[in-house]
Amino acid sequence: MAEHTETQVVVVGAGPVGLLLAGELRLGGVDVVVVEQLLEPTGESRASQLNARTMEVFDQRGLLGRLGDTQSEKAGHFGGIPLDVSDVPSNHAGYWKIPQFRTEEMLTAWAIELGADIRRGHELTGLRAESDHVDVDVIGDRGPIRLRADYVVGCDGEQSAVRRLAGFDFPGTSAVRELVRADVRNIDIPPKRFQRFEKGLAIAAKREGVTRVMFHAFGNTAGTRTEAPGFAEVVSEWARITGEDISGGTPVWVDAFDDTSRQAARYRMGRVLLAGDAAHVQMPAGGQALNLGVQDVANLGWKLAAQVNGWAPAGLLDSYHDERHPVGARILTDVRAQSQLLLGGPEVNAVRTVFGELLELEDARAHLAITLSGVDVRYPVGPGEHDLLGARLPHCDLRTAAGRTSTTELLRTADGVLLVLAGQNTTEWQAWEPRVRIVPATADRGSVLSGVDAVLIRPDGHVAWIDGDATELDTALRRWFGDPAVNGQTTSKGAQQ
Repeated sequence: MAEHTETQVVVVGAGPVGLLLAGELRLGGVDVVVVEQLLEPTGESRASQLNARTMEVFDQRGLLGRLGDTQSEKAGHFGGIPLDVSDVPSNHAGYWKIPQFRTEEMLTAWAIELGADIRRGHELTGLRAESDHVDVDVIGDRGPIRLRADYVVGCDGEQSAVRRLAGFDFPGTSAVRELVRADVRNIDIPPKRFQRFEKGLAIAAKREGVTRVMFHAFGNTAGTRTEAPGFAEVVSEWARITGEDISGGTPVWVDAFDDTSRQAARYRMGRVLLAGDAAHVQMPAGGQALNLGVQDVANLGWKLAAQVNGWAPAGLLDSYHDERHPVGARILTDVRAQSQLLLGGPEVNAVRTVFGELLELEDARAHLAITLSGVDVRYPVGPGEHDLLGARLPHCDLRTAAGRTSTTELLRTADGVLLVLAGQNTTEWQAWEPRVRIVPATADRGSVLSGVDAVLIRPDGHVAWIDGDATELDTALRRWFGDPAVNGQTTSKGAQQ
C-alpha cells in the first residue's frame, strides 16, 4: 500500500534549478518536497559556467559566499568567435567558472536549512492534475508513495518525466550535430580554445587538475547513439582530430550533447509548471542552459509562493510563462546561430570570417556581450518610459537610518521592496506590508538611482514601477502584490488555479 504525503508544492528534480526553486519557495513560507531519481549527486562538473545575471540572482539571496573561491573569465565567445564580456554593466561581469557539483552542494545545503524536504532515490511514475490539487506517484526506497500537492514543478531536465506525463507540447527541431565531452585526469596537452582542425573542432582547458576536452568531428551526425560514449571513443577521435594521444589519462566522466532545440509551448498547464531544461532544450553553447534555468526560477519562485499563500493577484502565476517564454525563445535562437558557427565544417568558414569582422564593431560586440550575460532582460510590467522599468535593478549602494545597505541586500528575504528616496509620506502604502518592505533611503550620487524619487522592486530584482504618480504606484502594487486587504501570511491549500 502506498504511503500518502500532502505538501504544497512538489518539485521534481534536484539539480541546480530544482534546488534553487525549493529555496525560493521556502523563503515564501511554502512547504515543498523535492523528489530526485538519483540516490546521490553525480559529482560531475558538467554545467560549469555561470553568467553575470545568475551571479546577481545568487547575490540577491546572499549565496555567493557559500560558493567559496570563484574565478571569472572576461573572454567569452559566440559560436567559438572571441567575445569580450569584461564591460557588461554588472558587479559580476564575465563568466564564472564553478563546477556544477559545487553549485548543487551550495543550493542543497541552503534549501535544507530553509526547511525543504529533499528525497533522493525517488522516481516519478505517475502524475494526475485535478482542479484543486495534483497527485504524484513516486517509487522510493521503501516502496510506492503518493504525494498530493497544490502544484508540481518539473525541473527534471531534457527528458522531463513531468513534461511527458502532463502532456506538454514540446515543438522544435531534433539533433543534427553533437559534441562529445569528457573530464580527464593525468593528461598534459596544450590548451585549445575552439580550435578548428581539418577533421573537426577541439577544445581543451585544465582546471584544478582536471582537463576538460570536447570535440566535434566534422560530418558526423547526431541521433544514432544508443548509449553514452566511452573513453576509448574519446581517445580515438581526439587523436584523429588533433593528433594528440590522451590514452594515458583517467576519465572522470564522459558524455555527449547535441544541438536539439525545443521549447515547451506553454510553461504552465493548470497546476503543473516547467522550469529549466524541462521547459527548453538547447545545445549548451556559451553555457546558456543552466543560466537560463536559474533565471526561470528567479521569476517563478515568488509568484508560485504568492499563489499557494492565497494573495496572488489574478494573472500573476501566468505571467511566469508570459515573461520567460520569450526570453527562452530568444536564447534558443542565439544558441542555434552559435551551433551553426561552432559545429559547421569548412562550409561555414566564410560566415565565421564575416561574423568575426562584425564583432570588431563596438555596438555589435556590446549587444551580444550583454545578451549572453543575461542582464538585458526587460519584462513588460506596465506603462512608463523610464529606462529601468521592467529591467533588473543593478546593484546600488544606499544609506538608511539603520546604516549602509544596498538594493542587492534588500532582496535577501525574497520580498518586494518599495524604496523611498525623496522623503515622501509612506503611510498609505503600509497596507502591503509584509509582502512589500518600505525602505526610506538615500542613493549614492552618480548611482543608477540618483535623482529617482521612489522605485518598486519585485522579489526577482526587476523594477515594477519607478517615479510615477501615486495612482500608478497603487496599480503596480495591486498588479504584483495583490489586494492590500488580504493578509500576506494567510495560506490556502485550495489556492486558485
